[in-house]
Amino acid sequence: MLQVCPNGSRARGVPVTPDELAAAVRAAVDAGAQDVHLHPRDAAGADTMDPGRVAAALEAVRAAAPGVPVGVTTGAWTAADPAERAALIRSWTVLPDHASVNFHEDGAERVAAALLDRGVAVEAGIFSGTDAAARFLRWPRAREVLRVLAEVTDTDPETATGTAKDLLHALGTGHGRPVLLHGEDGGAWPVLRLAVRFNLDVRVGLEDVLTLPDGTAAADNTALVQTAGMLLQA
Repeated sequence: MLQVCPNGSRARGVPVTPDELAAAVRAAVDAGAQDVHLHPRDAAGADTMDPGRVAAALEAVRAAAPGVPVGVTTGAWTAADPAERAALIRSWTVLPDHASVNFHEDGAERVAAALLDRGVAVEAGIFSGTDAAARFLRWPRAREVLRVLAEVTDTDPETATGTAKDLLHALGTGHGRPVLLHGEDGGAWPVLRLAVRFNLDVRVGLEDVLTLPDGTAAADNTALVQTAGMLLQA
């Protein structure tokens, strides 16, 4: 499975408004993306879990790419208090298909439970270099998540794949859930190639990387998805 992550928290050069996200996702889906992870933004351009902003982003993207699963972030930077994030989830008027929860963050279990209780699937975000894997594996509801989102934060292209292997080892296979493995910036393409070798789900987009494998700037999310698709088919 190839997921597109069109914007993330990057400040410039990424789609921000609902219309921009819709256009970017439509083009990425046409290029082969099968799933979406996006960050709704507020009026100032900051990531948000506000119900109105989440609804606007989801409705625009779904109208542009009907039938494609769409997920959002619940990162602690959107609201530091996990109780507030859980309350925001309970206030959503339009529900995403899934949402990511970073298990190294305080209150991750509470946020994930709020999603599951509303029928929203959970991507369990497990960052390298944190205690997230152990926390996730201890969580009684770990087997209820949609997938494990294994996030390699090591951006050195020489060491990122080793870090990825260590992360996968820490996670093991006992959780029984699919794994989406991805890297960031300099580590993005080496980790994606490793994920292809291991037959894992992958993702790509301007949230994760701004360049193509040869180091040239990517024109947009579509160029990244097209390149990832070629690697998947190689």
